[in-house]
Amino acid sequence: MAIFLDTRKPGFEAGFSALLGAKREEAVDVDDTVAAIIADVRARGDAALIELTTRFDKLDLTPETLAFTPDEIAEHCARVPQAERDALELAAARIRAYHARQRPEDARWTDESGAQLGWRWGPVAAAGLYVPGGLASYPSSVLMNAIPAQVAGVERLVIACPTPGGVVNPLVLLAARLAGVDTIYRIGGAQAIAALAYGTESIAPVDKITGPGNAYVAAAKRRVFGRVGIDMIAGPSEILVIADGESDPDWIALDLLSQAEHDESAQSILITPDAAFGQAVADAVMARLETLERRAIARASWRDHGAVIVTRDLAEAAALSDRIAPEHLELCVADAETLLAQIRHAGAVFLGHWTPEAIGDYVGGPNHVLPTARSARFSSGLSVLDFMKRTTLARMSPDALAAIGPAAAQLARSESLEAHGLSVQARLDRLNR
Repeated sequence: MAIFLDTRKPGFEAGFSALLGAKREEAVDVDDTVAAIIADVRARGDAALIELTTRFDKLDLTPETLAFTPDEIAEHCARVPQAERDALELAAARIRAYHARQRPEDARWTDESGAQLGWRWGPVAAAGLYVPGGLASYPSSVLMNAIPAQVAGVERLVIACPTPGGVVNPLVLLAARLAGVDTIYRIGGAQAIAALAYGTESIAPVDKITGPGNAYVAAAKRRVFGRVGIDMIAGPSEILVIADGESDPDWIALDLLSQAEHDESAQSILITPDAAFGQAVADAVMARLETLERRAIARASWRDHGAVIVTRDLAEAAALSDRIAPEHLELCVADAETLLAQIRHAGAVFLGHWTPEAIGDYVGGPNHVLPTARSARFSSGLSVLDFMKRTTLARMSPDALAAIGPAAAQLARSESLEAHGLSVQARLDRLNR
């Protein structure tokens, strides 16, 4: 059963601190294994990649079959039922429209000294998008990773998607096509991350790797960071709902379960100033757990990591929410905008009774790749900016250099960097002749 906490009762702070500090990920030591896999792929290229795919995915490949052919992609896409195709196309259009507004603008100006300053934005040249296979194969994640990259202007987009036993999810291939990705490799795990980062005979290296994965994929992304950029190291999913007691308890129960059903380490929390409502929601959760298809997973998540917190008022609820810094935050209250103004830390916020978090997973528009494990305190969800770089620009005129150069030369001398100062002073001396 989920824990119940009340801010007005003794021991609340200790209980809340324990909730914040609880480790929800299984402590699996995979780093040595991942390091060996990466070293093997770097040393033997395609041969290692093929051997590891046979071992872990029970799929025999050759250099020629590492990637799906255009005909294979077309064949699998044709199998998608029209209703699912329509839904995926709607999602793709909405995600693209939202992310198109994120494109930053270049800027140039001349300051009071006469110096021209500014910046220029440009995309990374190549990006590799990791898509989990098997039960965790989600076409929506393909759209959320690939479309921002496409909007950013990335020239080469490739996907690594394992197909254990050769089983293919046609929706994943259709999502890739809708997002403008033509190259899809049927490889996964740490070996796929290594191939994307360092390249093999058949796979060209990329500049950025994004997308979720298991503990091995996460460890591999940590290890290759610096060689390539990565999006984030995502932990188990989480949702926090702040509700005022006027909501339908069953709606809130379903919202909490929408994340609990992801995996047993997911976390669902309700904060409300209405204790009776909190109990009604908990009762509704238990009732839904009797019939939910993924009830075994959801029940374990709710039992081990779920919580109902009763507060004095909504202001206190907002303060607790900021301490949690949740991945997903629903504000199911009458005046969501006023409460939103009190929130500082959240990966994504869903406003009002009619905005379930699940709409954001698919067709809302904003990205569903979000910071977890309280990292919303200092990071943001995936966006177009993750696939772009900012280059600063500066041009000194003789007058501008004369105005600000002496200060640069002085600071260089203060730092005992003689050549720095002389590179400026030499130009100043020419101006003073």
